[in-house]
Amino acid sequence: MKKNHILKRLMAVSVAAALFGAVGAQAQTSQAGQQSGASSTSATASSDARLTAADRKAIMDMGMSSMAEVDMGKLAQSKSQNADVKAFATKMVDDHGKALTEVQTLAQSKGVTLPTELDAKHKAMSAKLEKMSGDAFDKAYVKQGGVGAHKETLTKLQAASKGAKDPQVKAQVDKTIPVVQEHLKHAEQLAQGKSSSTGSSGAGNTGSSH
Repeated sequence: MKKNHILKRLMAVSVAAALFGAVGAQAQTSQAGQQSGASSTSATASSDARLTAADRKAIMDMGMSSMAEVDMGKLAQSKSQNADVKAFATKMVDDHGKALTEVQTLAQSKGVTLPTELDAKHKAMSAKLEKMSGDAFDKAYVKQGGVGAHKETLTKLQAASKGAKDPQVKAQVDKTIPVVQEHLKHAEQLAQGKSSSTGSSGAGNTGSSH
């Protein structure tokens, strides 16, 4: 009887030890998981913090320029009566709409918050165009939203490409440059009164040249 009692006590001690070990292992696993999650979050935050001010500006500039081109393009689609100008406007809405989506994805991955509306400069441009109609509108749109805006955007992109430190930011900048160059060439043809596809008259022959 005494021997059985001793065996029972030993078994109870063994079970308690096993349970204690399991609880301890679970606690260590949970702690390790929390540390791993914290390390992952910290690494992401650290990666975002390493994005240079110039790279952040490049993302912001790409977002704003595409947003503005989409806005002015939609305006031209509704106001212009010139087939070439409307075709150009449609291309701006399509191409810059796609570019804006790509920049939004990039910005989100880098922790950059893009503006949700146009800045004062681009609002003023759109407001000015809104008041125009006919040939005057076509000329102003091609000059401002076409030639002028794309020249400015191209200059910023080329500078951003040279100074970009983040490889993903540079890749997006370099991908956008040839698209903007194509748009600029198209806009310059329209401003000179040439259709980019047929050689027929465009916005530039409806009155005095720019």
